[in-house]
Amino acid sequence: MRSSDVDVELTVNGHKRELRLDSSVTLLDALREHLDMTGTKKGCDQGACGACTVLLDGRRVVSCLVLAAQCGGREVTTIEGLAPDGALHPVQQAFVRHDGLQCGFCTAGQIMSAVALLDEGRTGSDEEIREFMSGNLCRCGAYPNILAAIREVAGTGGE
Repeated sequence: MRSSDVDVELTVNGHKRELRLDSSVTLLDALREHLDMTGTKKGCDQGACGACTVLLDGRRVVSCLVLAAQCGGREVTTIEGLAPDGALHPVQQAFVRHDGLQCGFCTAGQIMSAVALLDEGRTGSDEEIREFMSGNLCRCGAYPNILAAIREVAGTGGE
């Protein structure tokens, strides 16, 4: 045991997990390397691309910038937790219908951000959706399809 190790109890997708981690381990690395939850992607590792977006107490965060030790007693939801019963979440279904993915690398982060965006009620216009999804980058350029998927779930026709 190193002096910088800490005990962390994470609640991930409704399940409590106890870990002993170095205090500098990010939530992203705890999820991927210690809990084998690889749906959350490591993109830039600097908080700029959004590929690692998860929900922390229902709010979207880029998990590469959050220390796992800060998440004790808080609820973490990953892409794996959106469909615990096996049926796709409505946002996931809409992404499939609208081909809101190409290579798929950014898709988990895009979907997690879209779920939060919908919960926040930030779907008044295409411009508002674009603004609040701007932290999630897609190198393939699937933005029009992502927008269409979000509009569908929000029940808006767009502008």
